[in-house]
Amino acid sequence: MYDKITAPQSGSRIRFENGDPIVPDDPIIPFLRGDGTGIDLWPASQHVFDSAVKAAYGGQRQIHWFKVFAGDEACELYGTYQYLPQDTLTAIGEYGVAIKGPLTTPVGGGIRSLNVALRQIHDLYACVRPCKYYSGTPSPHRHPEKLDVIIYRENTEDIYLGIEWRQGTPIANQLIHLLNTDFIPATPEHGKKQIPLDSGIGIKPISKTGSQRLIRRAIRHALRLPLGKQLVTLVHKGNIMKYTEGAFRDWGYEVVKTEFRGECVTERESWILDNHEKQPGLSLAHQAQLIDPGFDALTPDKQTQVCQEIQEVLETIWATHGNQQWRQKVMVNDRIADSIFQQIQTRPDEYSILATMNLNGDYLSDAAAAIAGGLGMAPGANIGDNCAIFEATHGTAPKHAGLDRVNPGSLILSGVMMLEFMGWQEAAELIKIGVERAIASQEVTYDLARLLEPPVEKPLKCSEFAEAIIRHFHHS
Repeated sequence: MYDKITAPQSGSRIRFENGDPIVPDDPIIPFLRGDGTGIDLWPASQHVFDSAVKAAYGGQRQIHWFKVFAGDEACELYGTYQYLPQDTLTAIGEYGVAIKGPLTTPVGGGIRSLNVALRQIHDLYACVRPCKYYSGTPSPHRHPEKLDVIIYRENTEDIYLGIEWRQGTPIANQLIHLLNTDFIPATPEHGKKQIPLDSGIGIKPISKTGSQRLIRRAIRHALRLPLGKQLVTLVHKGNIMKYTEGAFRDWGYEVVKTEFRGECVTERESWILDNHEKQPGLSLAHQAQLIDPGFDALTPDKQTQVCQEIQEVLETIWATHGNQQWRQKVMVNDRIADSIFQQIQTRPDEYSILATMNLNGDYLSDAAAAIAGGLGMAPGANIGDNCAIFEATHGTAPKHAGLDRVNPGSLILSGVMMLEFMGWQEAAELIKIGVERAIASQEVTYDLARLLEPPVEKPLKCSEFAEAIIRHFHHS
């Protein structure tokens, strides 16, 4: 099956049913050490994972690690430009769950990004980025402890599909001519818009299938959260891009109303139900004025639509969602992208799960990570229906490689995500306790030590931070 690697002799394969992993007590998990500082990060992280599993389960559960290769390390074994060998792709597909350190972006070899390639090859459509503050972590924000969000970012469409043409090329010129002369004039809503002749052209595809499977997974995650955190916010720029970003929002609400009707309520529906509970005698028009402050200025047709919407909500879900029942449901709302960037800084405790498209999610996840202490403490996962890869979210930092000084927090917390995904919650909780207590005790690596006030004079090495986490599993 493999050319240059050998799978462990003991252990079992993780399989998937309906998008969820079925995990044995002895799973085989492929790992990619990573380039640059991966040489330091992986040993420290594996030590934490194995220690947590042993502490939580004794000998009843054990991970059997399977070393596979990508990036510069793969080229050393497989040859020049062999950044992503077939052995690695086969192993990840076969065993279902993998974890990786940071990988170099190749200079040659025809691959723009190894991370993107892995996501696309295995159809890992959901990029999941939890952003939670651990007490004691230095942060530029006054109240970072209020932030506890999980970002679900669509991973295969939007700009990551990468369809574009350089300015001045024959295809770009041909497309501009076709759009300016045929397609744009044929669509009245575009008015007299014209694309400048010296433009590059990029295409931003947002599909119904891609959007709904991401939102579906985000809602399923929300159903597992405590009641006060059961909120999914659809983040979009639909006020401008109505047929891509606006459609993402609309398709999300369609999933709510067709697949999760009993478990969910939209924000707008909650307003209608709440008003009817407080004032059951309100006319439809008065209800409409409460949920749409600009109702009186709407055209008669739009006023009729709002009134029909209210009547439909009361007729279809009052029995199942009325009389305060909606407060026990997952709330789904939507926010404009630029607004949510402000609100995660000013009102972060009002949000829980943010579901969005690729580009919005790229910006949003790094911005939220900065509030929680930076990418050094930001875990990440790429999840599909038949495979999942958990990863450090930062770069390779080659100048620090081999010095045993970098922060392994991102990779360790990505391992926490992996254990939670596997259903090994007890081991995951031990690591989170260990991380929080180590940081609170100011037992941190140099990146955090220099930002504390006053700075920690003797920061821990990468390996020492791992030991501190393990030491704090059971000791406050």
